[in-house]
Amino acid sequence: MTKNESVLNWIENMKKLVNPDNVMWIDGSEEQLNQLRAEACSTGEMIKLNEEKLPGCYLHRTAVNDVARVEGRTYICSRKEEDAGPTNNWMEPQAAYKMLFDIAKDSYKGRTMYVIPYSMGPIGSPFAKIGVELTDSIYVVMNMSIMTRVGEKVWDVLGDSNDWVRGLHCKCNIDEEKRYICHFPEDNTIISVNSGYGGNVLLGKKCFALRIASYQGKTEGWMAEHMLILGLENPKGEVKYITAAFPSACGKTNLAMLIPPEGYRAKGYKVWTVGDDIAWMRIGPDGRLWAINPENGFFGVAPGTNEKSNPNALHTTREGTIFTNVVHNLDDNTVWWEGLDKNPPEHAENWKGEPWNGKTSTEKGAHPNSRFTAPAKNCPCISSEFENGAGVPISAIVFGGRRAQTTPLVYQSRDWNNGVFVGSIMASETTAAATGAVGVVRRDPMAMLPFCGYHMGDYFKHWIEMGEKLGDKAPKIFNVNWFRLDDEGNFIWPGFGDNLRVLEWIIKRCEGEVDAQETAIGYVPYAEDINLEGLDFSIDTLKSILEVNKDQWTKEAEGIEEFYKKFGDKLPQELRDQLNTLKANLAK
Repeated sequence: MTKNESVLNWIENMKKLVNPDNVMWIDGSEEQLNQLRAEACSTGEMIKLNEEKLPGCYLHRTAVNDVARVEGRTYICSRKEEDAGPTNNWMEPQAAYKMLFDIAKDSYKGRTMYVIPYSMGPIGSPFAKIGVELTDSIYVVMNMSIMTRVGEKVWDVLGDSNDWVRGLHCKCNIDEEKRYICHFPEDNTIISVNSGYGGNVLLGKKCFALRIASYQGKTEGWMAEHMLILGLENPKGEVKYITAAFPSACGKTNLAMLIPPEGYRAKGYKVWTVGDDIAWMRIGPDGRLWAINPENGFFGVAPGTNEKSNPNALHTTREGTIFTNVVHNLDDNTVWWEGLDKNPPEHAENWKGEPWNGKTSTEKGAHPNSRFTAPAKNCPCISSEFENGAGVPISAIVFGGRRAQTTPLVYQSRDWNNGVFVGSIMASETTAAATGAVGVVRRDPMAMLPFCGYHMGDYFKHWIEMGEKLGDKAPKIFNVNWFRLDDEGNFIWPGFGDNLRVLEWIIKRCEGEVDAQETAIGYVPYAEDINLEGLDFSIDTLKSILEVNKDQWTKEAEGIEEFYKKFGDKLPQELRDQLNTLKANLAK
């Protein structure tokens, strides 16, 4: 398959370590994948679903103790501890390798080693990066074949280069006490042991595309961000591209696949999805910021996905999809989850494979973190630029969180550094669904807190340096908050498709078509400039959620100061200055 010595030597070393019975090189062909699917079905690892209703779709169940990413078991193994920073778990590299190799030793005995060559980003794109993952799981092979670009062409692009990311995954015994996901940024290496769950074992996803890539981006002068990419097309057929970062449970996928309100659709507005989770951004030859989605599929949370919340995502799952930890409807051999519809199956198995009756059971049938892995090409609103290796030019970067008060519906930063400040203070409040107290502010800078592969203070610095390089060609930076609550605890803004009204204002600001009022925190819209046509929503209510309350923001500034302390001397002076400016503005 390849003559690349660095690849062959590494595989040989790993082979000696894990001791497989067989080795299979994945070539990405449908013939080979079908062979593996049949094998996985014969062992019970996967269940083939109704070919008429869900063609090419399969169900998989993970072990009961292995259902989500494990942040407490995820490590950045940089050579110096300070390079990992206060927001990551650190382990000394040599100690980590020894521990991992001891766990992995002979773990492939009686198993097959699958060698997966994959490209993050369109194969051959100047933005793309190559990885090789070794795994003993057919489930991983199947998922990687959806989520990344797998096949022989990857070897052709790599040639004899040593610039590729090494990934070793060993299921071992799925022992949660010995579960580790370790990243070695300086060695371009990821090792994951004792898990079979997506986010811990699909090493192209968060492990490579964010943790390793963020380090590569800092070193090489580009950005790997936890962001969706969407294109907004106006009635003239012009498309402007936006990236946006949100912490989990803030509607990121829904925004990426937004369906415009009826009035907008009638005029010809469209939204195109380039990506729903990760953006890799570089400065193009024209000096602007350009982005690609390095992934080839969507790894979405199933519960709550339905015809109303996200019809495009639901449609994407109708073919060639792997469902993990959802309900198996035995009547017609399809799948179901909470929030899909109001008609749960009576004759079914829950996510653990136990008999389940949706009409009488008091327990949920699907796991709250159950997933679908679906090919991006299935998405009805996938962008025509999705495969464009040069990427798309970014007009605006949007940050957001879930705040009941304090943060207005939308505001614009004063300039790039102020925008980095806005991203660094991103936060959500805990809801009743989360454990612990309600209303506690949890900061998640740029939604990267669990995914930054190095010291977050250096990460902020990298953002500031990127702004210096971009100069006046930098995208404008905004913050949105769809989640303002009234006194009864109801959402004030309608959200979903109506968020387009805010995106339209954002684009108009980028184009210099509307004015804004300056406040202590940045530029806030004049309520009249946000289109409410066809919406039962008063201008006074809109004004109330655009308001900047100085008392609330004074309290916010105290919280920011406290949060910044953890970065010590690594916090860039530019961000200290931004905080001081905010405090001075509030004191006026």
